[in-house]
Amino acid sequence: MKKLDSIDLQVLTILYDDADITNKELAAKIGIAPSTCLERVKRLKLSGVIKGAFIDVNLKTIGGNIEAIAAIRLQPYSEQIVNGLRDDLLMHPEILNLYHMGGSYDYYIHMSVKDSEHLRQFVFKNITSRDEVTTVETSLVFEHSRSGILPNFDE
Repeated sequence: MKKLDSIDLQVLTILYDDADITNKELAAKIGIAPSTCLERVKRLKLSGVIKGAFIDVNLKTIGGNIEAIAAIRLQPYSEQIVNGLRDDLLMHPEILNLYHMGGSYDYYIHMSVKDSEHLRQFVFKNITSRDEVTTVETSLVFEHSRSGILPNFDE
């Protein structure tokens, strides 16, 4: 892939903070023609720089009153077991994010549930019941914030 130029970086910076901006607004903020802007965004998508765009849902408005993170250890540890756990868990709507980790835990599982009983049952049925899971430590999330600032690795 060719190196990103300053216009590409401006496109990414603005979209990282507001993926819902219209192409016309994006082009105006950067100072380029809308057709040029649209081609830039298409190229960034085709080359894999932009992997997708997501909405940020207030989970409480749809019944997700509790967020939690479960740290788990697996034994035995193999690619097949790691991938199987990932694939199985991602099929559940409670799962928001999965993080395959290096360190003392193998996975951090970010989930949203309606109440503490839902959390308890979900962890029992879908995590601790698995033979390969040896340790589960569940923590409540009090607040989750996302930076709208695109990381800059050139400075």
